[in-house]
Amino acid sequence: MKRNVLLVGAIALIFASIGLYFGSRHHMPAEPESAAVASFLAQEMTDADGKTHKLAQWQGKTLIVNFWATWCAPCVEEMPELTALQTELAPKGIQILGIGIDSPSNIREFAAKYKITYPLYMAGMTGTDLSRQFGNQTGGLPFTVIIGPKGDVKKTYLGRLKMDQLRADIHAL
Repeated sequence: MKRNVLLVGAIALIFASIGLYFGSRHHMPAEPESAAVASFLAQEMTDADGKTHKLAQWQGKTLIVNFWATWCAPCVEEMPELTALQTELAPKGIQILGIGIDSPSNIREFAAKYKITYPLYMAGMTGTDLSRQFGNQTGGLPFTVIIGPKGDVKKTYLGRLKMDQLRADIHAL
């Protein structure tokens, strides 16, 4: 009888361990599929308030990454539309990130003036290198990338976004 209880207990312990292992793997984001995404998520950047953040915190989410600068007129034009889009997409778990290729003071002033509702990070010229890894060979701005939750690049856009097209591409995911 004691032997049966010990055997059942050992089997239960084994299955509990297997369940814990697979349960924790299910909830952990997978490694990014794209080398560019892995490089992007490995970065630490400062936000407009001067706080440093690890971009790895966004791993496992659908991201719209917008490379921009305050001196870029099309970038500035699309920022209010991206703010509105973030409000629309937030309940769906989709996150917009702004990667500023500009000086910290310009980005801080811009963020305060225009009340952008999604995270703005300061990348400086490193941002140009990051955008090139996503295929932006000319380094043109604005440049936007849709990254899927598995870390795959779904689509890239060079130039001012057409919000109807962006919405259609997001809904097609």
